[in-house]
Amino acid sequence: MSTIEEYRATFDGEPGYLNWAAFGPLSSTVRDEVVADLGMLGTGRSSSIAHVEEREVEARTAIAGLLGLPIEAVTLQPSTAYGLMHAVYGLGGGVLASPAEFPAIPTVITRAADALGRIRPQWLQTTDGFVTPEAVADQLEEDTTALVVSLVDFRTGYRADLTGLREALGPDRLLIVDAIQGFGVVDADWGAADVIAGHGYKWLRAGRGSGFATFNAHARERIAPVLSGHHGVEGGLTVDEVPAPAADANAYTVARGDALAAARLAIALSEIAEVSVPVIEEALTERTERVIEIAQRHDIRVASPLDPERRAGIVALAPDNVAALGAELANRGVTVTARSGIVRVAPHVGTDDETLGLLDEACAAYAQQR
Repeated sequence: MSTIEEYRATFDGEPGYLNWAAFGPLSSTVRDEVVADLGMLGTGRSSSIAHVEEREVEARTAIAGLLGLPIEAVTLQPSTAYGLMHAVYGLGGGVLASPAEFPAIPTVITRAADALGRIRPQWLQTTDGFVTPEAVADQLEEDTTALVVSLVDFRTGYRADLTGLREALGPDRLLIVDAIQGFGVVDADWGAADVIAGHGYKWLRAGRGSGFATFNAHARERIAPVLSGHHGVEGGLTVDEVPAPAADANAYTVARGDALAAARLAIALSEIAEVSVPVIEEALTERTERVIEIAQRHDIRVASPLDPERRAGIVALAPDNVAALGAELANRGVTVTARSGIVRVAPHVGTDDETLGLLDEACAAYAQQR
């Protein structure tokens, strides 16, 4: 098993990057190994091409291991949104979600309702956009069939209580989780979810195109594979007839994916497995606490939950003047996301003291302006 320091050594970007919730610069390990895979695909040798294509099974196996699922429950997808589309388009009845979720969720629910007419959007009223078990229990309706929720809120870093949400929904309704802002860095109760959709281009540092989705046995019974393509059929590729969708989660795929994207995902997941998610989460918690301490010391309001149990790697700052703080950060080469009255600061395990020092300097300069 690798140590957390060995894992940190694969973060070799320039100081100032605090935007991991938007994009994760690829790890040095991923870059090096994918270059080798590129070379194999350039040889034209069948054995080399087959070796790279085996990365799909490698990635699915790694996802299954981290989530505690059988491999037949795991598919690779181009992105989180694709996984959510496979889940939502196959539903019927009422689908509950907060309209304040990342646009992928309300958009797919609205499009499915408009196109197919089988589902009815049920927009959850929340406080600060936090999807809590109490809010869900209060607003369930008789025909509610599923809740779609982000494990980690993209604005504030609020971490949903999957165990509590499962209890609020009961055993029959589906819990569909957008895991992109937490998978690989949060040790969540994944067993509470029926569908999990994620992507490797943020915290996993695997680049775009490295999405995935899982469908447990309960989900496969309830979700019709509406968007199932020729790759998702029983028995593999068949000509001159259209077989039934596969009995496993492969039914929720359209076509074969990019082998190099699967390779990037597999390599990134192997790094995480060697360290372990709990160890990574502990290290990330220390980084986020440093960010919170810096903000509070300069009297900048923190909109994220202060309880480590209820947040992940995102720290949302709510200054009086977002533009002014954003300018101070930009002047020092600090990369964050500033929008909708929030400055979103997202460190990672590899965020160094120099980067946090730049954040401190920017917050101090902003405080002096006030």
